[in-house]
Amino acid sequence: MAGILFQDITTLLLDTKAFKDTIDLFVERYKDKEISVVAGIEARGFIFGPPIALAIGAKFVPMRKPNKLPGKVISEEYSLEYGTDIMEMHVGAVEAGERALVIDDLIATGGTLGAALRLLERVGVHVVECACVIELPGLKGRERLGDKPLFVLVNGDA
Repeated sequence: MAGILFQDITTLLLDTKAFKDTIDLFVERYKDKEISVVAGIEARGFIFGPPIALAIGAKFVPMRKPNKLPGKVISEEYSLEYGTDIMEMHVGAVEAGERALVIDDLIATGGTLGAALRLLERVGVHVVECACVIELPGLKGRERLGDKPLFVLVNGDA
């Protein structure tokens, strides 16, 4: 579509060295932060979350859109530039007092990251940091995270 630049991680995933280096950068950052939960946001957070979780000795918790997780879930509604959506997590997937990393491929407006953050904090989890491969700072998504730290590898506006 004319005038729109879509930021995508496909080329990163096709380059095994670049993909491994990306995972290694996240692992190096989080390996000594006593994180017990890596919460990955559907769907591309599922690509980065599991290898990071395995490498740092944490469990992986999927954060999904409605009606995709079996069993009981807790939900958090959030607003998007074009409406609302809902983020869900299994009941009992995390325990109060755990330390979490929330990961996704990209932060744009911050709606999904913010919802995942609120959902975890609602059940007593301490979110250490949010992390993304790419940030689009022009969309001001970081502002929706409040005072929660955000680590990104690439400024997508550059």
